[in-house]
Amino acid sequence: MNSISQGDHTLQGCEIIIGVSGGIAAYKTADLVSKLVQGGAGVQVVMTEAATHFVGTATFQALTGRRVVTQLLGDDDYPLGAHVELAAKASLLCVAPATADYLAKAAHGHADDVLATLSLAFTGSILMAPAMNSDMWAKPPVQRNVEALKADGVHFVGPGSGWLSCRRQGAGRMAEPAEILAEIGSLLAPGND
Repeated sequence: MNSISQGDHTLQGCEIIIGVSGGIAAYKTADLVSKLVQGGAGVQVVMTEAATHFVGTATFQALTGRRVVTQLLGDDDYPLGAHVELAAKASLLCVAPATADYLAKAAHGHADDVLATLSLAFTGSILMAPAMNSDMWAKPPVQRNVEALKADGVHFVGPGSGWLSCRRQGAGRMAEPAEILAEIGSLLAPGND
């Protein structure tokens, strides 16, 4: 049975998938994953190919004690497909960072990589932590995709404003790991649908 204490973020027995798409904010996701594991959650990391250029799979494998999933097909550990098998096991899918590309794929039902396909197969709570350049975040197509996903029941945390990797100040900064962790705890709290 899941045991969650929002005060100390204990997530005993919860199975959580962390999706990592290709943005520099992925370095913050390692801290989030570490905090989830320390809280007692079972964490499975799924990365897009682009994400592996920002943070290596070895980082997340060391933090979770589990092999990172990076491919849609041909994974002998998941004969039915990682997107199907992982979706059936987890209570929550959190995508951090959720790049503009990933948001577009999710909003339009694309299934061309393991994370996008997993998002379609997943029936539990989905939380996205957007991260991108402030000009990208402000673009009407990105905002339409966010609104479409919210209408579909997807939850969002952030983005915040601040210093961005493009050496500018503005909106688009991924929420801090503590903020994402608090939102995960809230979504997994008993009685929360």
